[in-house]
Amino acid sequence: MSEVTFQISVPPDLLKFGFSQDHVQRNVKEWLVLSLFTDNHISSGKAAKLLDISRIEFLALLRKRGIAYIDYSPQELEEEFEAVKTLEIDEAK
Repeated sequence: MSEVTFQISVPPDLLKFGFSQDHVQRNVKEWLVLSLFTDNHISSGKAAKLLDISRIEFLALLRKRGIAYIDYSPQELEEEFEAVKTLEIDEAK
């Protein structure tokens, strides 16, 4: 996947908190993806893919950031039920 580069300005005082350029870049990307998700522009699956993490990791990130995830699309609800079935099968073994 190709990337687009943006230049942002950060106040020097933020560097006192130990922010590196890589850290800022990761946080900006995360913020943008979370914003797109909370504004219903992308699904949780797409958001996870954009952040290069699993959907379960994305749900954990939402919880960590205090963002509720309760608005399942029919496809996402089906995926959740399938995941539960898989867990039940694994536990039964």
